[in-house]
Amino acid sequence: MTTTLNQLTGDYVLDAARTRLGFVARHRMATRVRGRFDVFEGAVHLDGDDPARSSAQLTIRADSIETGDRRRDAQLRKDFLGAATYPIITFVSTKVEQVDPSAFEVTGDLTIRGITQSVTVPFELVSTPAGGIAFAAALTIERARWQVNWNAFTTALVGPTVVLDLQVFVAA
Repeated sequence: MTTTLNQLTGDYVLDAARTRLGFVARHRMATRVRGRFDVFEGAVHLDGDDPARSSAQLTIRADSIETGDRRRDAQLRKDFLGAATYPIITFVSTKVEQVDPSAFEVTGDLTIRGITQSVTVPFELVSTPAGGIAFAAALTIERARWQVNWNAFTTALVGPTVVLDLQVFVAA
């Protein structure tokens, strides 16, 4: 990468067409279930001279979850995410730390089902194509921390963790 970090200083918005907010959950009776959220928006402030002064925020519509199975999606919206009561999932950064020239740990408050927990997301700056910046991250979270569960039966059938797979593209 020939772009230097201080050249990236500025305010950016998520490009929804080129961003993928995906996840993978393990179903104990089958294989992994892959899905994504389709409706979201967010903004990033990058400070290339002092990355600790950078920030990010993300808002996701909980009812935009898609796994390719209408019945499962309806159950995830209703019983797992409680989208009618908790329509929005949010992430607001509280700390950004540069850990190497292209890697950052972004700590922030993740709110799901009205429950806020701190998480640290390891982002990697993967490219700076014309007109934007691409980041990638993967993070494993425990569903129970946000009460993302339906009942005791599903606790036995669905793995306790979900891997978030983020391919983020921001543009000025």
